[in-house]
Amino acid sequence: MSRNGSLIAIRDIHKIYQVGSVEVPAVRGVDLDIDHGEYVAIMGPSGSGKSTLMNLIGCLDTPTGGSYRLDGVEVASLGDDRLAEIRNRKIGFVFQTFNLLPRATAAQNVELPLIYANVPIAERRRRVAEALADVGLSDRAQHKPNELSGGQRQRVAIARALVNNPSLILADEPTGNLDSVTSEEIMAVLDGLDRAGHTIVIVTHEADIAAHTRRIVRLLDGRIASDESHAPTPLASRPS
Repeated sequence: MSRNGSLIAIRDIHKIYQVGSVEVPAVRGVDLDIDHGEYVAIMGPSGSGKSTLMNLIGCLDTPTGGSYRLDGVEVASLGDDRLAEIRNRKIGFVFQTFNLLPRATAAQNVELPLIYANVPIAERRRRVAEALADVGLSDRAQHKPNELSGGQRQRVAIARALVNNPSLILADEPTGNLDSVTSEEIMAVLDGLDRAGHTIVIVTHEADIAAHTRRIVRLLDGRIASDESHAPTPLASRPS
């Protein structure tokens, strides 16, 4: 399963939400390792804990208990500023709703993480051009989101996720707002990033999307119900 060693090491991680006087456990004692270069889907029904686990992996939330090491750094107990730095430098996010600034061009949207990271302008321009080329959008760099199709907007979001050369690409239902043909185009982009050696974790409820990956982790009631490696099966290769 491993290409280059462990990137994510989670041990006995818990997340409990306080709702009034009631404690609601969302993640219950999960152990999970994801290696550099893996392509993993996290699946589960509504209420299974998959979104909470994604938020923990992405340092968008902190666990109630347990250990989480990302690229060798224990992040479970870090403060907000350090977590924000890790999110910007170590993790590239791709969201279902794209999360693009409507008045900014594709290039300006992709550039944002580099601005936050204080990258010099010449280097920013080089890296933005490279990231847009990687997703096949060099000719759309000066277009704003309302001038792009849904698939093109998601490719801009993927370019933005790539631009800081993160350790991890974390995609939350990346095709949830797209039709089946456009979904397959987006998954082809992610498949190419997998072949290039990127570590990709996709949170999805769609079996067709998970089938692109090389490993599927299924959650149920806040625990891992199964964790299986498999040969990826792109939609175009499946019988109709």
